[in-house]
Amino acid sequence: MDILIWIGAGVTLLGVAGLVWCILTVARARKAGLSDDELRARLQKVVALNIGAVLLSGLGLMLVILGIFLA
Repeated sequence: MDILIWIGAGVTLLGVAGLVWCILTVARARKAGLSDDELRARLQKVVALNIGAVLLSGLGLMLVILGIFLA
Protein backbone atom coordinates (compact mmCIF):
# COMPACT_ATOMS: atom_id res chain seq x y z
CA MET A 1 0.00 0.00 0.00
CA ASP A 2 3.00 2.26 -0.32
CA ILE A 3 1.65 3.51 -3.64
CA LEU A 4 -1.52 4.74 -1.91
CA ILE A 5 0.59 6.77 0.50
CA TRP A 6 2.54 8.38 -2.35
CA ILE A 7 -0.60 9.12 -4.34
CA GLY A 8 -2.15 10.70 -1.23
CA ALA A 9 0.95 12.78 -0.65
CA GLY A 10 0.83 13.99 -4.25
CA VAL A 11 -2.85 14.90 -4.00
CA THR A 12 -2.16 16.72 -0.74
CA LEU A 13 0.65 18.70 -2.35
CA LEU A 14 -1.67 19.69 -5.20
CA GLY A 15 -4.18 20.94 -2.65
CA VAL A 16 -1.54 22.90 -0.77
CA ALA A 17 -0.32 24.42 -4.06
CA GLY A 18 -3.91 25.49 -4.73
CA LEU A 19 -4.09 27.13 -1.33
CA VAL A 20 -0.84 29.01 -1.97
CA TRP A 21 -2.21 30.16 -5.34
CA CYS A 22 -5.36 31.45 -3.62
CA ILE A 23 -3.31 33.36 -1.06
CA LEU A 24 -1.17 34.97 -3.74
CA THR A 25 -4.21 35.86 -5.86
CA VAL A 26 -5.94 37.58 -2.94
CA ALA A 27 -2.76 39.44 -1.98
CA ARG A 28 -2.38 40.72 -5.56
CA ALA A 29 -6.04 41.75 -5.67
CA ARG A 30 -5.72 43.71 -2.44
CA LYS A 31 -2.59 45.50 -3.64
CA ALA A 32 -4.26 46.43 -6.95
CA GLY A 33 -6.35 49.08 -5.20
CA LEU A 34 -9.65 47.95 -6.68
CA SER A 35 -13.02 49.29 -5.67
CA ASP A 36 -15.08 47.31 -3.17
CA ASP A 37 -17.31 45.78 -5.84
CA GLU A 38 -14.41 44.72 -8.07
CA LEU A 39 -12.50 43.29 -5.12
CA ARG A 40 -15.58 41.40 -3.94
CA ALA A 41 -16.08 39.91 -7.43
CA ARG A 42 -12.49 38.67 -7.56
CA LEU A 43 -12.64 37.24 -4.06
CA GLN A 44 -15.86 35.36 -4.81
CA LYS A 45 -14.09 33.52 -7.63
CA VAL A 46 -11.18 32.65 -5.36
CA VAL A 47 -13.39 31.36 -2.54
CA ALA A 48 -14.71 28.50 -4.68
CA LEU A 49 -11.18 27.50 -5.68
CA ASN A 50 -10.05 27.80 -2.06
CA ILE A 51 -12.74 25.40 -0.88
CA GLY A 52 -11.80 22.98 -3.66
CA ALA A 53 -8.13 23.14 -2.68
CA VAL A 54 -8.96 22.46 0.98
CA LEU A 55 -11.10 19.48 0.00
CA LEU A 56 -8.37 18.17 -2.30
CA SER A 57 -5.72 18.37 0.40
CA GLY A 58 -8.08 16.73 2.90
CA LEU A 59 -8.76 13.91 0.44
CA GLY A 60 -5.03 13.43 -0.01
CA LEU A 61 -4.48 13.22 3.72
CA MET A 62 -7.26 10.65 3.97
CA LEU A 63 -5.53 8.57 1.30
CA VAL A 64 -2.25 8.76 3.23
CA ILE A 65 -3.93 7.61 6.44
CA LEU A 66 -5.74 4.81 4.60
CA GLY A 67 -2.45 3.68 3.10
CA ILE A 68 -0.81 3.65 6.52
CA PHE A 69 -3.65 1.61 8.03
CA LEU A 70 -3.56 -0.93 5.20
CA ALA A 71 0.23 -1.27 5.22
